[in-house]
Amino acid sequence: MEQQLPAGRRPRLVSSLGLGQRCCEVTLDQERGLLAWRHPRRGGENYFVPTSEIIAVEETELNKKQRNTGKWQKLAKPHAFTVYYVKKARNHRWWCRDVTFWCVDENLCNQWTQALKELLEMQKCRPKQLLVYINPYGGKRQGKRIYEQKVAPLFSLASISTDVVITEHANHAKDNLFEVNINKYDGVVCVGGDGMFSEVMHGLIGRMQKDSGIDQNNPKAPLVQCNIRIGIIPAGSTDCVCYSTVGISDPVTSALHIIVGDSQPLDVSSVHHNNTFLKYSVSLLGYGFYGDILKDSEKKRWMGPMRYDYSGFKTFLSHHYYEGTISFQPAKHTLGSPRDKDSCRTGCYICKESEQQLAEQQKKCGLKHEEDEEEWKVIKGKFLAINAVNMSCACPRSPKGLSPAAHLADGSADLILVRKCSRFDFLRHLVRNTNQDDQFDFSFVDVYRVKSFQFTSKLSEDNGSNVTDIGKKRFGQFCRDHPACCCNIADSTWNCDGETLDSSAIEVRVHCQLMKLFARGIEENCKDEAAYSHSSIEHLL
Repeated sequence: MEQQLPAGRRPRLVSSLGLGQRCCEVTLDQERGLLAWRHPRRGGENYFVPTSEIIAVEETELNKKQRNTGKWQKLAKPHAFTVYYVKKARNHRWWCRDVTFWCVDENLCNQWTQALKELLEMQKCRPKQLLVYINPYGGKRQGKRIYEQKVAPLFSLASISTDVVITEHANHAKDNLFEVNINKYDGVVCVGGDGMFSEVMHGLIGRMQKDSGIDQNNPKAPLVQCNIRIGIIPAGSTDCVCYSTVGISDPVTSALHIIVGDSQPLDVSSVHHNNTFLKYSVSLLGYGFYGDILKDSEKKRWMGPMRYDYSGFKTFLSHHYYEGTISFQPAKHTLGSPRDKDSCRTGCYICKESEQQLAEQQKKCGLKHEEDEEEWKVIKGKFLAINAVNMSCACPRSPKGLSPAAHLADGSADLILVRKCSRFDFLRHLVRNTNQDDQFDFSFVDVYRVKSFQFTSKLSEDNGSNVTDIGKKRFGQFCRDHPACCCNIADSTWNCDGETLDSSAIEVRVHCQLMKLFARGIEENCKDEAAYSHSSIEHLL
């Protein structure tokens, strides 16, 4: 049965179709893009699936066991089709589920199959051709197996063509991205950990700047946005970027986000030293505590992922602090603050509004004028840790992350300064990264939302570093704990998304929504069975 609607609107299909051994009413609202049915068993639960979350539709040959049931022996040969769709479960996990409907009318079966396939064809955001890089050595060396067993079958089901490259050495993917015909692909997928993602990100952004004639060594150059989306299949020791943008480190969930064509803009920070480009960062830039952990763990790679726990404990006991000067520009265009209780979620209004305000501000003032005129704040002191994050940096061990209210695409970073304090106080701060308490609620912790900052260590200042130091040109705020005493004259290293930087004196600028991921941000928590059951079809339709 096809329900007639006013001219100009797509019809709604309503049919009585077989589901298992019983019949149920199935509805396809083509105008709203919604498939719904009432399960003949399971208490008559109502299910609905947005067509944007249908993976594939296939004609199905019912197996001999099904066809030999007593009821169907009396009927003509049944015709069937299977709908593969996304099912949402707890903790942001997605599954691929399927439902098979049947009927004895071949024309009706074809009508349903054709209608569903036409709706899928209208999903223009979905990728058709992907370039896949697999790191076979990262994490527990399971990247290739994870892709072949869990991801490739889903891509095949969704009719996605792939070109797969198994990386053989460091920067293999990055170098390859400067050579391939990137325009033939709808996206690039990296299978590995945060290091693999960083490599692909550097390759894509670098390729875009090269093709556009942008000098990456100029710290004030406006970078060209990268419109080719990156998909992350988590298979590393740490999958912070995936966890912070999807809500879970699960290969199947990430593959399904890629298949349905999700898109999540992401801020990227550029890091320079003396007008020389060093790195891009999307998660953590950490000096002091997190820099020392990385530096020490690199010497113990033979320990595997355990090296991070060992180096973390060792670094905590050493309790090193570092003296230096931080200069930063507050991000006045943003609506939120690091102390907000609201986290960045799917469709975040703060990210959208901040992007618009930043664009209007730059259009009105111009980039150069803004850099010259806007106020810089300067802080000198002794620090146990200096952290700048573009996202929450959440992970399974720290579900809230280093800055729970950090936003993915608002054109700012949260700058966290942990001043010299007792070992016990520092432990209290670290513990709060793993619980629900406010980790910034300490007198020795300051947090600022910034759009650019510079740091020069005391050792670099004494050696006459040429890094532009706004703090030397302007009066600023000086920390109270700065007597002329015996200071810890030493340098830490910067931890840039899990890689060390050679220079401690750096200049950082946040580029609003420079790139895009196959993700949609973290959705609000949903109950098991998600939105496909326990809902009323009548209410939705």
